[in-house]
Amino acid sequence: MKNIFFLIAILFSHSTLSQNFKQMKETIHQFELTNLAGEKFNMSSLKGKKIMIVNTASKCGLTYQYEILEKLYNDFKSENFVIVGFPSNNFLWQEPGSNEEIAKFCLENYGVSFPMMEKVSVRGSKMHPLYKFLTDKNKNGYKDSSVKWNFQKYLIDENGYLVKIISSRVKPDDPSVLDWIKS
Repeated sequence: MKNIFFLIAILFSHSTLSQNFKQMKETIHQFELTNLAGEKFNMSSLKGKKIMIVNTASKCGLTYQYEILEKLYNDFKSENFVIVGFPSNNFLWQEPGSNEEIAKFCLENYGVSFPMMEKVSVRGSKMHPLYKFLTDKNKNGYKDSSVKWNFQKYLIDENGYLVKIISSRVKPDDPSVLDWIKS
């Protein structure tokens, strides 16, 4: 009887370790994306950097966060920090423009220089694979979540692992975010 319990314990332990190993193998670096200009952007090029991923919209009450995001990016890009924006039209159709229109809006109104990817869906049946990774604990190894509104932020450590989710209402330069960048 002891042998059966021992065998079950070993199998359970192996299964748990295997699952944890699988989760640890998957990182944000596995994704190849397309930016607003239609060029390929490989997230593996960001290895060693802290990353803030944010879904954006040009006709939202939180659109002013572009200005804060740009300042944050410029203040910390030399310290291995990058912001990657993902325009989405999932919330009250607040990002109706084409990729070209979004790029023009971001540059002309906020001088956005951080990487901006093509418009994607961040929820629902057409959710982009990167957002499936960010919102599913089985994929990201951290936490299940859902994108609740424009300008929700996901913080990724230097190794490509999701470490924190920040509400849309929290400004990008909140002290908790600054502390994380500087740590």
